[in-house]
Amino acid sequence: MKIKPSLVPKLLFIGMSCVPVFAAQGQQSGAIKRVYVSTKGNDQNPGTVARPFATAEAALRAVEKSKQGKATTGIEIIFTGGTYYLDKPIQLSAALSGTKKLPLRIKAADGNQVIFSGAKPLDLKWEQGDKGIWKAKVPAGTSFQSLYANDAHLIRARYPNYDASVLPFQGYAADALSPERVATWKNPTGGIVHALHSGRWGGFHYRITGKDGASKVTLEGGEQNNRPSPMHETYRYVENIVEELDSAQEWYLDEGTATLYYMPSKGKDPNQLKFVAPQLENLITIAGSANNPVHDIEVSGIRFMHTAPTFMKTAEPLLRSDWTIYRQGAVKIEGAENCILRANDFIELGGNAIFVNNYNRGVKVSGNRIEQIGAGAINFVGDPEAVRSPAFRYEKFVPLDQMDTLKGPKSNNYPMDCEASDNLIHSIGLIEKQVAGVQVSMAESLRILHNTIYNVPRAGINVGDGTWGGHEIAYNDVFSTVLETSDHGAFNSWGRDRFWHPDRNKMDQLTAAHPSLILLDAVKTTKIHDNRFRCDHGWDIDLDDGSSNYEIYNNLCLSGGLKLREGFYRKVYNNVMLNNGFHPHVWFQNSHDVFRNNIVMHAHQDIQVKYWGDEVDYNIYARQEDLQKDQAKGIEKHGRVVAMSFVAPALGDFRLKNWKDQGFKNFDMLHFGVTSKRLKSLAASPEIPELIQKDTKEQGVKWAWKGGQFKTVETLGEQSAAGLPSIAGVLVLQLDEKSTLYKSGLRTGDVVLNYQGEKTDKLTDLQQAIKKHVHADQPKVNVFRNQQQQELNLQL
Repeated sequence: MKIKPSLVPKLLFIGMSCVPVFAAQGQQSGAIKRVYVSTKGNDQNPGTVARPFATAEAALRAVEKSKQGKATTGIEIIFTGGTYYLDKPIQLSAALSGTKKLPLRIKAADGNQVIFSGAKPLDLKWEQGDKGIWKAKVPAGTSFQSLYANDAHLIRARYPNYDASVLPFQGYAADALSPERVATWKNPTGGIVHALHSGRWGGFHYRITGKDGASKVTLEGGEQNNRPSPMHETYRYVENIVEELDSAQEWYLDEGTATLYYMPSKGKDPNQLKFVAPQLENLITIAGSANNPVHDIEVSGIRFMHTAPTFMKTAEPLLRSDWTIYRQGAVKIEGAENCILRANDFIELGGNAIFVNNYNRGVKVSGNRIEQIGAGAINFVGDPEAVRSPAFRYEKFVPLDQMDTLKGPKSNNYPMDCEASDNLIHSIGLIEKQVAGVQVSMAESLRILHNTIYNVPRAGINVGDGTWGGHEIAYNDVFSTVLETSDHGAFNSWGRDRFWHPDRNKMDQLTAAHPSLILLDAVKTTKIHDNRFRCDHGWDIDLDDGSSNYEIYNNLCLSGGLKLREGFYRKVYNNVMLNNGFHPHVWFQNSHDVFRNNIVMHAHQDIQVKYWGDEVDYNIYARQEDLQKDQAKGIEKHGRVVAMSFVAPALGDFRLKNWKDQGFKNFDMLHFGVTSKRLKSLAASPEIPELIQKDTKEQGVKWAWKGGQFKTVETLGEQSAAGLPSIAGVLVLQLDEKSTLYKSGLRTGDVVLNYQGEKTDKLTDLQQAIKKHVHADQPKVNVFRNQQQQELNLQL
């Protein structure tokens, strides 16, 4: 592997190449062998501080050679300051493993900034053209999707133009693919369409393959979401179209003519700039197997930059979660034990920062700074072959007579006992929108501790399924979340495990008849405690679609409250929910859920809840009318109202003053998020809300018609409970089973979207449509049920 030296000379680190050290008490003593790499080195050198290697490959060969004898020393590969342009990833195999006492360390020299870049420097000679656009030749066959000038990320020619203040996508336009605009493009082949899902459940990406006539494009792609839908009608933009090169800092590469076009800021000469183009998706791969793992390797102090975007490769479905993934990252770890990524920077990356893939044990990702990332930050993802009877789409279900009903995993090919702690993560998902600060799928007993996560398009922390639980998610500070999508949470989970069926009636029957199915996958309890969450566009804590076997306590929820949809065995206690409260959605008859000793600031926002679990009681309210409203539902017999007098609310300390009561217990509210000095100095903090007393009167109007009660869908909770793509439609609140509407097939919980061809976005639309078509013998209605549309003929 060749590592091209930086054009900027750096001072060499001065030290000894082999120095004796003393081990910690009770451990054997040994020596540290130090191997040096420099941008000014030579692979013919011996790798000493005075005569360093030039490439990581030469250093690794030297390490392998030194390990052929008895491993009596620890080894450090030390990179001196500079930018190392990699032309292929650094591969760390099992043969390079260290020991627990003497790990192999790959690190930056003390006080030196070391950059591993996946970009290729471009030697360009710019010529000025028309309309402020310059052009330069690149080598034939050159291809890239992103470009930097003097470390500034440039904008690929796009419509609408980039505006950092606009979300989603820093600019969107409903007419991005309009016939009028497409007609202005001579040859848009290779252009890219980015769009949100129609329900804003993540995003899609398409490549333009050509034109169909003068005003329509042909597309391929759209595989980036596991809940297929049309692209959003409004939230979309196009890029890599030469005719859209019309704004400063935009560029376009014509691969056919090997010509790069660029519009610099007014008065700037691009010949004075240094351009680099990302080429590699991956910079370091730590790769072993369960039978021959890489072990005891530590990578620290490195800045990873300039990997290529991978959004068109994000296509592998993750069980029945909403996600698809691409198993790659700037650092990818697979088949590893006791390996550490510590105190690194992951900045300006096109794809995922870190991907911990399949079999891993004791892998630790700690003290890292992760920002300006095209996809996700830290991903822990196992092998679906380790899952018994997996299903891969929301609407799929393995029939009971074909189901493997043994408990737990089928193999060990998944992450377990791994940790993500003390990481500062923000400004991720710049391209891909179905991402998270920490993503977990098909994993067990992970520790997600003391991370600060913000400015993300979807969840800060996401658990995609119940397999196999046992995680501890604690002391995190997660805010400014769900900024570009919808119907989600700062913490989000799904639990579409073996027991889960997309038809709720069938799932009710299945779990009632076979309750042993419920915890076949969610074997261990996941604990969420002592976190601070804020989501202003969803829920602070959102346990969605069957999430089961959770214990949730000592969390401070700043805005969106806490939601429990479906699922079993959730125990929620001792949480504080400011300016919001509890959102139970469509609970099972025997959910065994518990919600007690929490502080809530409005009445429980239940949707289609007939059964209240094992206990919903002893909670603390700010207002008497809210408590009375919930007591009228037959719950909260021991609920109470107290004065919301907090220790220091302006500082985020919402402990109750002079509180000596049993039941709810004050907990520490001032030490969330990262702990290392370096990261604390860089981390932002959430906006602390002013306390408000919400008007808890019921929204909207209920309307009785032919044995049913109807109302407009008005809240995110009602949208989420119905699985609607937007807040629109008329909800069937109640329905007499003797009514003609029920006999026609209408059901409680249906949402009426259309009546005799008339859209029914709100209750008055339905009322007017009924009047307009009063003489219709069997009016047709379109309803939304089990997250899909159905057509009924009403017998009136």
